[in-house]
Amino acid sequence: MAVQQVFIVRHGETDYNLNGRWQGHLDIPLNRLGREQAQQVASALVPCGIQAIYSSDLLRALETAQIIAARVGLAQVRTDKRLRELHCGVFQGLTRSEIALTYPLEINHWDHNDDYVIPTGESRLQVKARVADFWNYLMQHETAERVAIVSHGGSIRWLLNHLFDKAIIDGYHFVNTSVTTLERVVDTWQLLKAGDASHLDRGTHGDLRVL
Repeated sequence: MAVQQVFIVRHGETDYNLNGRWQGHLDIPLNRLGREQAQQVASALVPCGIQAIYSSDLLRALETAQIIAARVGLAQVRTDKRLRELHCGVFQGLTRSEIALTYPLEINHWDHNDDYVIPTGESRLQVKARVADFWNYLMQHETAERVAIVSHGGSIRWLLNHLFDKAIIDGYHFVNTSVTTLERVVDTWQLLKAGDASHLDRGTHGDLRVL
């Protein structure tokens, strides 16, 4: 049976999220709040009957996925590097203001061109290509009906831009541990919920912007 439902989860909060630092491929762990958020989203996903979990191999996503797996009764999390966040290159570890000060020309290109490759990093369209490649692999090889994917804000946005109209997706925010739910309708996909964070307690909403 082909995959029928997909639950896409952004990882929990990290200290870099909290301090506005761009993480990219830096392997930053969840902070205390991030682990609490992961427990909350795990509880919310229990009734969904998830049968398989895929995750970025970066620690903040993998920790989130492992907490979900333990709560829903799955022994394995399958990691895939194609689910990593955009590689922010020379921007990694810096705040937006630090980037603007140190790399003013580069951040201007980044702001206006999805095809711009950050020095030593990636472009948005390169991220879109690899997450689309992962999606195609998943659809061809996975036999479970209900699948969870744990990834990153930028990667999630570009996966959805691959599947749906970009103008629609740009209207949504994806806070830490928000859940985006997709359902198969014959041979197409329907967006049931995007960036749903209703499972989070007051005061546990993550950052909306930082990669």
